[in-house]
Amino acid sequence: MRSQIEIGTDSAGQAVCVDIEELLATRLLVQGNSGSGKSHLLRRLLEQTADLVQQVVIDPEGDFTSLGDAFDHIVIDGSAYSVREMEALAGRVRQHRVSVVLALDELEVEQQIRCAALFLSALFDAPREHWYPALVVVDEAQMFAPAAAGELAEETRRMTLSAMTNLMCRGRKRGLAGIVATQRLAKLAKNVAAEASNFLMGRTFLDIDMQRAADLLGMDRRQAERIRDLQRGHFLGLGPAISRRPVAVHIGAVQTGGKNAAEGLMPLPQASGEDLQALLHAELAEEVATPVPPPPPPRPAPDLAQAITERAAAQAGRDEDHKAGDADVDAPREDGASETPDREDAVERIIAELAAEEGATFQSSTALFRNFATRCRQARVPSAHIDMLEFRRLFAFASAGLHELPPKRREAIEELAQAVPEDVLAPYLALAVSAARGDDAPDEDELARVYGSSSPSRIRRLLEHMERQGLIVVREEFGGGRTIIVVGLEQAESQS
Repeated sequence: MRSQIEIGTDSAGQAVCVDIEELLATRLLVQGNSGSGKSHLLRRLLEQTADLVQQVVIDPEGDFTSLGDAFDHIVIDGSAYSVREMEALAGRVRQHRVSVVLALDELEVEQQIRCAALFLSALFDAPREHWYPALVVVDEAQMFAPAAAGELAEETRRMTLSAMTNLMCRGRKRGLAGIVATQRLAKLAKNVAAEASNFLMGRTFLDIDMQRAADLLGMDRRQAERIRDLQRGHFLGLGPAISRRPVAVHIGAVQTGGKNAAEGLMPLPQASGEDLQALLHAELAEEVATPVPPPPPPRPAPDLAQAITERAAAQAGRDEDHKAGDADVDAPREDGASETPDREDAVERIIAELAAEEGATFQSSTALFRNFATRCRQARVPSAHIDMLEFRRLFAFASAGLHELPPKRREAIEELAQAVPEDVLAPYLALAVSAARGDDAPDEDELARVYGSSSPSRIRRLLEHMERQGLIVVREEFGGGRTIIVVGLEQAESQS
């Protein structure tokens, strides 16, 4: 896979490239006054890397929502969701590796800052198995990492500074590469700006910002005058992902556009003063009396979460097609059968085959879910109704061999499993299935396989945890043996 993208050309017309793998490790700071072309630069960077790495865009002005039309980005309206819903969506974004644009333009400034801080913190706090590489672009970063409190509430300032500092200082180990863009370096918190190793500096007029930009680029005061003379769309670049020496870059063209007003001069309407007076006041009273229609209802959070899951599954299918070729997927069945098998039975069969493969339980949930979605597509089995949480549960059932039990015993165990936390579900089911069969309890190696671990000590701690939760009872025997009782299993079987 290519790792370099062309960001623009230098003064000699030669291509200037950015190494994305290096950028993921070293982060980027973009600075320039209003009208210098920062948004154009960010758009170019996002468009060129859309097929290389996951992208998360914090968009306070709604300028980048058009990425959802040309690429696979999902637009999340920050005004439509509660705090818990926003945190849950951020977790799903990391889990499914879906590129998103968090549009905050419908919120007040302080609400924008709090929403972005919550979203960034949830991205940062994702579980280790979801630490995939992602570019996190924060436009107007001086809002979210202010150098001074200003009119912000102290609680809000601490929250947003913590989120931005985590992104820029500690995000690399979690796969998060921060790209921050600001109009004023002097207004951006120094501990956030200092963590970037790559810089793209645009036109700047204020001496304090110009001097800070020159210091970051390693230029003296006389050379700093170049920053004031830069044309729109021209930047000075420096950093391990761009160039070891300052290089002038003219940013290339983009495919999508923002919501900027028309620029340049336009002829005024040709009409007399009386005609213009009539245009302004015609039917004014009727317009004021007409009630304003309510805005369309926001998209419910579960719907958006489902869209994220479906997008991830669709992307997995496209990736598999790219590898295997469309001919293999679309080939007609040799037996001429045209009927689609029962959906639930087909889904269970595919998951059972996946769980039976050697080493399957040691793979990440995301990789397993992607494999599942691909197999369903190849078999023409609808799978959009299965989200990641449901897939994990079904995979745990299959790994434990629950489908091999008689229906009554299976239903009894499924009913008991409703109250079992997801993190211990697979080993709990393995114990329950063995008990239902009348077999001895699985040994630590078998439980480790089901759990996806190779550490016996971890399994022993897991059994202690399950016993404290009241799920099982462990009886150690003097001879070294061990008996494990699944609480409530006999009663559930008798009732069923």
